[in-house]
Amino acid sequence: MKKLKNQKGFTLIEMLIVMLIITVLIAIAIPNVSKQTSAVDEKGCKAFVQMVQGQVESYRMDEKAIPTMADLVAAGYLKADETNCPNGDVVNISVDGVVSSSEPAV
Repeated sequence: MKKLKNQKGFTLIEMLIVMLIITVLIAIAIPNVSKQTSAVDEKGCKAFVQMVQGQVESYRMDEKAIPTMADLVAAGYLKADETNCPNGDVVNISVDGVVSSSEPAV
């Protein structure tokens, strides 16, 4: 019978330490990712508001009137399912044609 000498490998303690380090890194990373998600949604909403403002100006030049969101959808300037920000905020057009966003009423 041959005796196995110099067996190389990881012990259970070493594996547990590696798993602990990975768990700590994940626990640190997840809150940072969720914070970034809200920042991305906020920037996406600002970009959407600017895009709608551009569509309002285009409609104003074409039709010589300040549109509502329904007017923009009916004239094909916006898609019917894209009238709110990606984060759920409601997009409004004031009577003087200024576009803004606000949180939806609960």
